[in-house]
Amino acid sequence: MAAHNELGKWGEEKAAQYLIKKGYQILKRDWKARHRDLDIVALDEDELVIVEVKTRRNQLFTKPESSVDWRKIRSLTLATHQFLKIYRINATIRFDIITVIGTDDEHYSIRHIENAFLPARI
Repeated sequence: MAAHNELGKWGEEKAAQYLIKKGYQILKRDWKARHRDLDIVALDEDELVIVEVKTRRNQLFTKPESSVDWRKIRSLTLATHQFLKIYRINATIRFDIITVIGTDDEHYSIRHIENAFLPARI
């Protein structure tokens, strides 16, 4: 596995641990619908939360959340639509972003942006 993929998996694990500590129930991780994916699907009480995780070694050049552009939002919206259809879920949905900055278990930071964006119109 490429180093950036390993860093991404590590960041997703840290994000999942963070959400569990906050009382979220993780339903799915790295859920795939063809070439689209959802990093984390969780429940926060009765709200379905779609979490996009962005992991970076540092934020020298840009903030990780800035990579969630309109194309990514559209892709996440389409994947969420498929998820809801397949699992026949009818719930309030929220889109969050979690950024993980760092490279090891001792030195990292997490930022959770709730309601980070609205779904795209499809």
